[in-house]
Amino acid sequence: MLKARDLTAVQDRTGKIRPDDVLLFCTFRNEDQRLPYFVQYYRDLGIDHFLMVDNDSDDGGRDFLADQPDVSLWQTKAGYGAARHGIDWLTYLQGKYAHDHWALTVDVDEFFVYPFCDSRPIRALADWLDASEVRSFGALLLDMYPKGPVSAQPYQRGDDPFKTACWFDAGNYVMSRNTMLRNLWIQGGPRARMFFADKPRQAPALNKIPFVKWQHTYAYVSSTHMMLPRGLNLVYDQHGGEKTSGVLLHAKFIDTFSTRAAEEAVRAEHYASGREYKSYETRQGADPDFWCEWSERYINWRQLEGLGLMSKGNWA
Repeated sequence: MLKARDLTAVQDRTGKIRPDDVLLFCTFRNEDQRLPYFVQYYRDLGIDHFLMVDNDSDDGGRDFLADQPDVSLWQTKAGYGAARHGIDWLTYLQGKYAHDHWALTVDVDEFFVYPFCDSRPIRALADWLDASEVRSFGALLLDMYPKGPVSAQPYQRGDDPFKTACWFDAGNYVMSRNTMLRNLWIQGGPRARMFFADKPRQAPALNKIPFVKWQHTYAYVSSTHMMLPRGLNLVYDQHGGEKTSGVLLHAKFIDTFSTRAAEEAVRAEHYASGREYKSYETRQGADPDFWCEWSERYINWRQLEGLGLMSKGNWA
């Protein structure tokens, strides 16, 4: 609640939010290149209103969003790390505007994929979850990458990043269970094999709970990896079956990555004082080539289900 003081409204259109709207929450900084595709992707998916926090951008992205009729926008110059990597700002906004709404919380480089997303809007998923008395929906963060060095294929503003960053690791994932908060902790993928092969337990977490029927008493504990109350973390089947789940296609690795990695290694505002970004700088450099002979080219959600990376469960 104290972090709410960091926020200044740029464009407040929350009065347009209807009782049944599906909302999206996001914090960003200097993402003008990504924002047009991001907004259109989620509009096409069925998001009704975007609630965005700009953390001191200077690249024009704030002006672009302020002009969008379905966006409410706040800005802050406060420290990203001091706000638990932006989550405190979003939790305040969720408590104020998302009560009894389905809320999707993502980064600008995360693209939600769920069963039947090519034919059913996100409202259909929300309705089915409501009917099933499910309050939270889990997803695997799937790192996507191009074939060849990341910088070799320029990304133009508004482009679909998955035209080039269309490869992913189908295997090499490991998981453990957090006995206190009961969430699964998943690691692996290209970042683990390239940057953390000698220290796999330091590899980034890939477990996410991005889609939640929000109540004002809810809160994320660590990014969107786990929540309170802890029952919201049970997004997996505990008795040997399959629970409906999705994937967040992670478009971090486009040609803007090297500049961003160098900047964030110095800023040290991300998790563990930017440890992940410092690893990029010191181990393999910030222009990696993740592709290998076991890389899979992305087709659609059915392919991801066939590989065991997500499941439609009993949603037919």
